[in-house]
Amino acid sequence: MAEPKEIKLFGAALSGYATLVHHTLRLKGILYDYINVDLKNKSEEFLRMNPVHKKVPVLVVDGKPIPESLKSKVRFWADFIYQKIVPQTYVIQQSEGEAQKKAVEELFDLLGTLEEGVKRELHVQGGLFINGPKPGLLDIILGACRTVMKRLEGQDGLKLLDEKQIPLLCSLMDAYAELDFVNETDEMLSQYVKA
Repeated sequence: MAEPKEIKLFGAALSGYATLVHHTLRLKGILYDYINVDLKNKSEEFLRMNPVHKKVPVLVVDGKPIPESLKSKVRFWADFIYQKIVPQTYVIQQSEGEAQKKAVEELFDLLGTLEEGVKRELHVQGGLFINGPKPGLLDIILGACRTVMKRLEGQDGLKLLDEKQIPLLCSLMDAYAELDFVNETDEMLSQYVKA
């Protein structure tokens, strides 16, 4: 394993969790840069490292937030979808006019963040699905989101999935939508959707 070149700890002076990381790094003799986060005015750099939870501490090794295991990355982006994107689709459903337009713009921003995160951290280049030739958990979650967003597009005449803004996500969701069981499920559920 290569020796890390740069280690940063984003923390807050009164955070017990950040203190645990400080102690651990010092106990292990690991040199690091400490960045104190103003919790009332969080920096763009900090928010890029932790866009979902926006909490300290965040340990960054060579520009990548830790933990870096694939499972934790998938959990992180699944949480992002459930905590940010799904609630935003409800806001879109329940609003009209300018409020709905603003909600759609906010959804575009969230989808852009997700697109960049999946591209940077998870997507296997040339893979039909996020991690390669077979769909995984995030593909399933995105596939369900696609179904809901397509229904919203049909009901309200909105354009929520724009291939120009989020080409990777659209490609992944379209590949998932081509699977037989997805089409069978959509067909079965469509009889319950009011026109």
